[in-house]
Amino acid sequence: MQHIAVLGLGIMGSGIARNLLKAGYVVHVYNRTAEKARPLLEAGAQWADSPREAAARADVVISMVGDDTASRAMWLGDQGALNAMRANAVGVEASTLSVEWVRALHQLAQGRGLAFVDAPVTGSRAAAANGTLTFLVGAHPDALEQVRPVLERCGSTILHLGPPASGAIFKLINNMMAAVHIAALGEGIAMADKAGLDPNAVMQALSIGAASSPVVKMKLEHIAKRDHTDTHFALRWMHKDVTYALRLADELGVAVPTGALTRELLRMAMQRGLGDQDLSALTEVARG
Repeated sequence: MQHIAVLGLGIMGSGIARNLLKAGYVVHVYNRTAEKARPLLEAGAQWADSPREAAARADVVISMVGDDTASRAMWLGDQGALNAMRANAVGVEASTLSVEWVRALHQLAQGRGLAFVDAPVTGSRAAAANGTLTFLVGAHPDALEQVRPVLERCGSTILHLGPPASGAIFKLINNMMAAVHIAALGEGIAMADKAGLDPNAVMQALSIGAASSPVVKMKLEHIAKRDHTDTHFALRWMHKDVTYALRLADELGVAVPTGALTRELLRMAMQRGLGDQDLSALTEVARG
């Protein structure tokens, strides 16, 4: 029976761990805040006091955390997972991180003779719970095949974007585009508000019109109620993702003015105290 370590038990990490438990894996979990692990421990997961302890017996180690700093804490140092992983184990970084850190992480793993995969995810809280996430993978093909059966228990789609760091690159592109969609949505709704259009009709039209997209449809209910406290994806994490995306755009020499403006709007929303609310709160910047 395979042992899997899951490092980081936020919305996505908890969903991944729970689906792996349902699939019959022995799941070792670590989270900086131990209380978040309680429901998983009650479901049969095994607690580890450090990433190193979680990884020591694992065949696959999956990290799902908020940013580069948190990822480094999971993988590096005396208590980091890399120091404990066995020679035939595979590391999976499923977080949305900067491309430079993901590249460095692949190199560190390679230097230890370990297979490694970057596999950030797309999907909602429900997708994480139901095991229908999409994994955006950057990896050598043989490394992906080693972890594919595990990923298939947590996601319905596995897209191999290319060599190491390709998944990280596309995830940042994807999230920047999603943020731009929500920023534009906020401006459109603000105009409709000022024009006195019927708000219910506006929301219905937005859900079926050409300006609709999966992320727009996903956020319309929150936006209609102007209640963004049921957080599926915190606005501050999108600010981080767009910041990483702009850094990548600079490296590639690609101009992304709408992305840059959207990051500024995200910053303005955070200054209004909306950072821990759902991304849908970005629309409040334009609506006033």
